Amino acid sequence: MGRPPTSARAVGRARVPAMPMIVATSERPDLAAVTARWRWEAFARGQGRSLSEVAAAEAATAAGPGPMPRTLVLLAGGEPVGMASLVAHDLDPRPDLTPWLAGVYVPPHARGRGHAVRLVAAIEVEAAASGVATLWLYTRTAEPLYARIGWRTVERFAYRDKPYALMRRDLP
Repeated sequence: MGRPPTSARAVGRARVPAMPMIVATSERPDLAAVTARWRWEAFARGQGRSLSEVAAAEAATAAGPGPMPRTLVLLAGGEPVGMASLVAHDLDPRPDLTPWLAGVYVPPHARGRGHAVRLVAAIEVEAAASGVATLWLYTRTAEPLYARIGWRTVERFAYRDKPYALMRRDLP
């Protein structure tokens, strides 16, 4: 497997990699196909939703006005390397909690570079700018990551016969 693509700009004689950039699918609706595939593969496959249903929802999110739902995509070297969303509802048994950080995903080849942390921070900034005081998430596998960046576990529960942690982040 080769090295991931990078873009660079010349600075004197040295080449400096372009900084990662975060964009919303509302600004780049062409990225909705990528986020749909990621969302389906990571979260929806086997849950009764087809890829075409997820793709239609992603396209609607990309076209929709307003702060929610909103999906952000991290671009590194011009290539998408992760996503995260701000949604009103994400956990059916907890309609009382809103809004949610949802769908945080970084493909395996791009992991270990801080991309998820950048995406979570960007969602937190957008939520705070919209007047959100508290964000929620649930996770099976990334509790240590979220705890390290200031989220706290408030409950452990079973959902679809699997253990999860419910976490919250109070925003400034």
